[in-house]
Amino acid sequence: MAAGLGTRMRSRRPKHLHELLGRRMLDWALDAVLPLEPAPLVVVVSPETREELDGTLPEGVALALQAEPRGTGDAVAAALGALDGFEGDVLVVPGDSPLLAPELVREVVETQRREGAAVTLLSIETEKPLAYGRVVRDGEGRVRRIVEEADATEEERAIRELNASVYAFAAADLRDALARLEPDNAQGELYLTDTVRLLAEAGRPVAVVRTGDVDAAQGVNTRVELAEAAAALRERILRRHMLAGVTVVDPATTWIDGEVEIEPDAVIGPFTVLQGRTVVRAEAEVGPHVVARDAEIGPRTTVGPFAYLRPGTRLAADAKVGSFVEVKNADIGERSKVPHLSYIGDADIGADTNIGAGAITANYRPEMGSGKQRTRIGSNVHTGSDNVFVAPVEIGDNAWIAAGSTITDDVPPGALAIARARQVLKEHYGDREPNE
Repeated sequence: MAAGLGTRMRSRRPKHLHELLGRRMLDWALDAVLPLEPAPLVVVVSPETREELDGTLPEGVALALQAEPRGTGDAVAAALGALDGFEGDVLVVPGDSPLLAPELVREVVETQRREGAAVTLLSIETEKPLAYGRVVRDGEGRVRRIVEEADATEEERAIRELNASVYAFAAADLRDALARLEPDNAQGELYLTDTVRLLAEAGRPVAVVRTGDVDAAQGVNTRVELAEAAAALRERILRRHMLAGVTVVDPATTWIDGEVEIEPDAVIGPFTVLQGRTVVRAEAEVGPHVVARDAEIGPRTTVGPFAYLRPGTRLAADAKVGSFVEVKNADIGERSKVPHLSYIGDADIGADTNIGAGAITANYRPEMGSGKQRTRIGSNVHTGSDNVFVAPVEIGDNAWIAAGSTITDDVPPGALAIARARQVLKEHYGDREPNE
């Protein structure tokens, strides 16, 4: 369910589209159910959410529209059209639970099938003061209903078994209960939680999966909770990489997005941020103070400190990108080095090349009609400090570039290019009279 507008987020953007660790909240929630291979898989959306989601979900995901925000029961009812004729178990998961564990979702489905229940719900046992519905049981421990906090009495609010908003329903029971919902509550909405009461009153079996892992099922309603969820996801991701053989020197200062790939024996230094679909190959050393987004860092490569790898950066094996270097949409070949204080954008650099300090590829040439132009520097090239390469320009293999040169023309293989003003010396200049 991803139709809520999330007014407590204080945002024009729908709640479920806010990002954590490089992915939307909804994408994290989908990760919890995709391993079960549900068919059909329906995402219930608001008109605002549908606009932004169009064409961005995994193949086979259908969208169901909840035209007006009339409550969670109405949201699930909006999905029934996509479930026409379906007679199996219907799994209902909130789209604002990015920490939801796939193992818990699987346990809910397996319990539903094993018990043959009308509905199986996931509950959280916690002392944490969460504004969730309370699971109300009778004297024999059977679930009788779920009461939302806004409608609960003081006695009911003291209940520590909370509803996690994850359910598996028998399809026929779900259709029957949804048809009987009434907006008799403080919000004037159709509550999905009321289906549990209706089924229990009809004598239909209700099963429960309990968990003490609050994070695994906690939803996000505010930006404070968004930051808390991101921190929890960060710890999961770092732990997964470390257990797979990656050294993370200081987990407290390291942020790695969910889709980043890191091979064993890589070392990630403090204050490093790896975003998007960045790949770090084995034995590479990245950091400290490095940001990389959608970059590929080759085996045994070193990056940093204080480097910025922008999308399209590809560093081959044993390459080096050093301090205060920015690289964008560029290929840097094996054993080549850009040691410090340089911008390399829209460029191809061959193997065994050394780029001197202060190098700039001047890649933006609007007068040429197509915007960014490419610089090509061959293998075993040695450039001096403070070089500017005005693209498009090509430097041949084994060439040398003198310090302080601005290169506007191609340089043949093996040549030395000098492109700078001649030094002018005026003797006794300091002895001149003022205003002379």
